[in-house]
Amino acid sequence: MTSMAVAARSRVVLADLVPGAWVRDVVLVLAGAGLTGLAAQVSVTISAISPVPFTLQTLAVLITGAALGSVRGLLSIGLYAVAGIAGVPWYADHTSGWGGPSFGYIIGFVLAAGVVGELARRGNDRSVLSAIGVMIVGEAILLTIGTIWLANDLHVSSAKAIEFGVTPFLVGDAIKLVIAALLFPAAWKLARR
Repeated sequence: MTSMAVAARSRVVLADLVPGAWVRDVVLVLAGAGLTGLAAQVSVTISAISPVPFTLQTLAVLITGAALGSVRGLLSIGLYAVAGIAGVPWYADHTSGWGGPSFGYIIGFVLAAGVVGELARRGNDRSVLSAIGVMIVGEAILLTIGTIWLANDLHVSSAKAIEFGVTPFLVGDAIKLVIAALLFPAAWKLARR
């Protein structure tokens, strides 16, 4: 294999291994949005700890971004966000619409999916260590945007927003991050067979 072929092959994500072109892309974008909507339904609210529910959305966002790549990942999670704004009740706790203390995380999901997808496209999802780095970047993006929104929505200090919007999620998000980081190197190993 020439060095140019190796370089071209390293610029693919798992979704590129699926046959087809635009039909594949449409189906995968819809599937990523649907996966995120389903993951949002696994939701636990403990209002004494945080106004933001514990969900599996972050795992779905990380997986969707890395599997689909930057453009499809961004479009997929963007579709999830827009459909929820338009009234599809698939945000956590069967809610929809614009606003609320946790809406910033949904905005963060879109950007995180695009960035994680780009990092995966550059081949950073092939080993566990580099995949962990990719997933940490995605988590940092969505937690930062979500916490900034939370602080503004609740009119609280940055420290209080971190207490509500970051601290309660660190252990759960670390577990989801590790799951996603282990998934991709294993999937690439299977794809190479």
